[in-house]
Amino acid sequence: METKTVKRLPYGNSNFESIMTGNYAYVDKTRFVEQLENEPNKYQFFIRPRKFGKSLFFSLLEHYYDINRAKNFEKLFGELYIGKHPTPQKNAYAVMDFDFSSIDTYDEESFRHSFSQRIQGSVRQFLNIYRNIFSDAERYIQQIDTEKPGIQSLQLATAAAESAGVKIFIIIDEYDHFANDLIAMGTHLGKDVYHNVIHANGSVRDFYEALKIGTKTVIERIFITGISPVMLDDLTSGFNIAVNLTLEPRYNEMMGFTQQEVEALMLETGVDPNLIIVDMEAYYDGYLFHKAGEHRVYNPSMILYLFYQILQSKMPPENIIDDNLKTDYSRLRRMVQNEDNRNTLTKIIQDNGIISDIINKFTIDRLEDTKYFISLLFYMGLLTVDKAVEGSLRLKIPNYSIRTVYWEYLEQMTLEWNKEVTIDVRIQSAAVRELAYRGNLNPYIEYVSQNIFSRLSNRDLQQFNEKHIKIMLLNGLFQSNLYIPLTEKEVEHGYIDIFLQRNPLIPDVKYEWVWEIKYLPVKSWRVTSKTRDAARAQLTKYRNAREFAGRSDMRFASIIFIGKDKFEIEEMK
Repeated sequence: METKTVKRLPYGNSNFESIMTGNYAYVDKTRFVEQLENEPNKYQFFIRPRKFGKSLFFSLLEHYYDINRAKNFEKLFGELYIGKHPTPQKNAYAVMDFDFSSIDTYDEESFRHSFSQRIQGSVRQFLNIYRNIFSDAERYIQQIDTEKPGIQSLQLATAAAESAGVKIFIIIDEYDHFANDLIAMGTHLGKDVYHNVIHANGSVRDFYEALKIGTKTVIERIFITGISPVMLDDLTSGFNIAVNLTLEPRYNEMMGFTQQEVEALMLETGVDPNLIIVDMEAYYDGYLFHKAGEHRVYNPSMILYLFYQILQSKMPPENIIDDNLKTDYSRLRRMVQNEDNRNTLTKIIQDNGIISDIINKFTIDRLEDTKYFISLLFYMGLLTVDKAVEGSLRLKIPNYSIRTVYWEYLEQMTLEWNKEVTIDVRIQSAAVRELAYRGNLNPYIEYVSQNIFSRLSNRDLQQFNEKHIKIMLLNGLFQSNLYIPLTEKEVEHGYIDIFLQRNPLIPDVKYEWVWEIKYLPVKSWRVTSKTRDAARAQLTKYRNAREFAGRSDMRFASIIFIGKDKFEIEEMK
């Protein structure tokens, strides 16, 4: 019997040629190359969250359009959609790349120097790559090395291409990286530097104006990407020629994997489905970038990380969430210094989403406005489209992996904004173990009551309700790896306040829990029979649900809090 040959998993590999010639599996996205080429506007802008496959897609564009790679076309593209349906402009350009990650933003002078060097280096590399086509390449390279012309070096590149009769395709990656760094500063310095380099006579404005001038001669196509539209509004007057395709439904699946693509990748790389003991859809899927998008998509880095672990160890993975995906959200920390944004973030966590429109572009000055803040969360991949609601959109947290990012951030925010709150991880972990292995609820509730609830100020309590209680209870549970905490889990008789599902990676957890949460303000100095009866009635309904029938590992409890320092627990036997 012939053994099926499996392909290598392209985890951490974003070089298109390496993937196509190194026996790696490739999720074919080349049909979108054809779509982009057929767009009326050849100057295009497209953004997606971090780790969503942007670098590989750029590499695809470079290899497809590079005039120097024409001889390798069949080897690279022969088995793909675009190889069977080649477009008129294949291998028709000299491709110039700009990567604006890691620009020095220490101060304005450092930024200008670093930005100028990055452009100069990219142009020098461009001239060197195409010295076989540009007869004056050597002279121009020498001029760059001696005169260090910075942004003006673009004129040398366009002059060389014009002399050779060759058109240029510009690719810009991480166009907004330095802007995000400046946001993260959270100071007037960061904002001042941003304005100085973006507005009239600023180095960034000069760069994009130089590109715009180049489109009159040899720059025929431009493709720009990043993770947010934070600079679009400010660049409008200097670069008002590009079309924003980010929210177009026809490009919803250009980056990210559909369910069908995930299943094909699993088969192609030999991933044993029996070793996947987590719900992949719940953990990694859920992204939709337009309400009319045909399919939701998985974060590709999350899926590749899961598959990599399985292929390496031949057993279920120990870690189901890649720590590398937990972006530095320092700019988010800066924005929630605004109380409105802080309340918005809490509401999103409480309700697993929010009703809001998505704003196409905005400036650094508007990021503290709630509607702009929500849109930034969407572009960062922390929210995604759920459904249309009465002329607006409901945005939701995409999946469980992203939900853990919220909870970790919420814990940090709680500690920063309420210095009285203390988190003792050792005691907290021990209390969760009591829940999991001995069915003892009291230590965890006592811990949360003493270390968090009792330390809240009277001002904090003014808007306090059961949703706030759930957030504080869940915070520690999300930090433990014993449970998968779920809120508002739907069962046939309603929605469970908190359901503690054992982590499938730790099957020896003895008990799962259903909690019914009640909160009474401090003026209610005692729990009434009416409150107790309501909690009991709800738990009885949950216990009678079909999915819990006959299970001896299920525990059901009501937890009633009074004010900030009293509580009552009743477990249903």
